Amino acid sequence: MLEGLRIVEIEALGPAPFACMMLADLGADVIVVHRKNGKPAPGMPDRSLIDRGKRSIELDLKSTDDAAALKKLVARSEALVEGFRPGVMERLGLGPADLASVNPDLVYGRMTGWGQSGPRAQTAGHDLNYISLSGAAWYASNPGEPPFTPPTLVGDIGGGALYLVAGILAGVMAARAGRGGTVVDAAIVDGSAHMMNLLMALKQTGGLSMTRGHSMLDGPHWSRCYACADGGFISVQCLEPKFYAAFLARLGLGDDPDFASQFDKTAWPRQTALLAGIVVKQPRAHWEELFAGSDACVAPALDPLQSSADPHMAARGVWQNIDGVLQAASAPRFSSEPGNAPRGIPARGEHTDAVLEWLEADA
Repeated sequence: MLEGLRIVEIEALGPAPFACMMLADLGADVIVVHRKNGKPAPGMPDRSLIDRGKRSIELDLKSTDDAAALKKLVARSEALVEGFRPGVMERLGLGPADLASVNPDLVYGRMTGWGQSGPRAQTAGHDLNYISLSGAAWYASNPGEPPFTPPTLVGDIGGGALYLVAGILAGVMAARAGRGGTVVDAAIVDGSAHMMNLLMALKQTGGLSMTRGHSMLDGPHWSRCYACADGGFISVQCLEPKFYAAFLARLGLGDDPDFASQFDKTAWPRQTALLAGIVVKQPRAHWEELFAGSDACVAPALDPLQSSADPHMAARGVWQNIDGVLQAASAPRFSSEPGNAPRGIPARGEHTDAVLEWLEADA
């Protein structure tokens, strides 16, 4: 879908390379500039999954010659993505103003946690810090437990990478319409706070409380995960009354007075304890079979390897094992592009010679 869009990615960690992986998945020509003679970040392999579908070159951006090569590449691209603290690229002479002189239509994507401005802009932080400040972690755990979300998903990916992707594509559309280049300030605190608007809409109807455990989705017995007899878990979220009724019917509790009131907040703790006592008596497979094909809104809570074996996920080809690397296929899907298999993962610097030769030949 993005064939013909060329993006230069400056090596970074977390949300910036993930955003570029998504753009590459969608067909963009992403050229990632890895540090010359650099080593992968601790815990990262030489062929990183989030580099799949990209071309990799190695440059030393402190070198005059290599910086000049980068500018040649920028002149032939529509967007650049970097994930450093504010001011780092400017000190290299490669900031937005520097590159605008090379390519006035360039969309310059900047990925940070705190943003390009504000009191925290120059301080370190990570995913959990950003979403804690933005409010996005507040409802992440059960009442009485410290907030904790699945690592990276709400902040780095949801509030960061996906907003950067949207910003890059919006900027490219504007540039192609003749409105010139732009700088995309994608901050995780901004994006994760923006994602809260769906919950904040519930506040207008009384469905969201600033007190944890008292909101429509973080307090009820019908909106949480339960432990099973075998150590597995199931998720329950039957919000609408008709789905709640279907849930109770499958459990044989349709006429049980203890569960008659779905929205009585004072009853939620007791109802939760009762359900927990019921679910823990049987293994996860029992509950999967009991609720299969129903509208009770129950699903197993799986790890990625278990998810890859699930019949629904397998039928859609969501998880794929390519060259020994378990990975999720490209998303979303398009009727005009039926294939969504991940492309190959390059070695660091694999395309350096070819890209530099192309730049010289195209000069």
